[in-house]
Amino acid sequence: MTGRIRRCPADMGYTLKDTCPACGTATVTPHPAHFSPEDRYGKYRRIGREWTR
Repeated sequence: MTGRIRRCPADMGYTLKDTCPACGTATVTPHPAHFSPEDRYGKYRRIGREWTR
């Protein structure tokens, strides 16, 4: 287990395990968010990231 969140492609549930506890299907890492130059909320996300440091 890597400690990162994973998603089951069959039932769309999230878990930290390599297999889904509900259905037993192998889980995958979810795709990152798409980048957009017209990001309306990027300013707030960067402000939030400053608070976590």
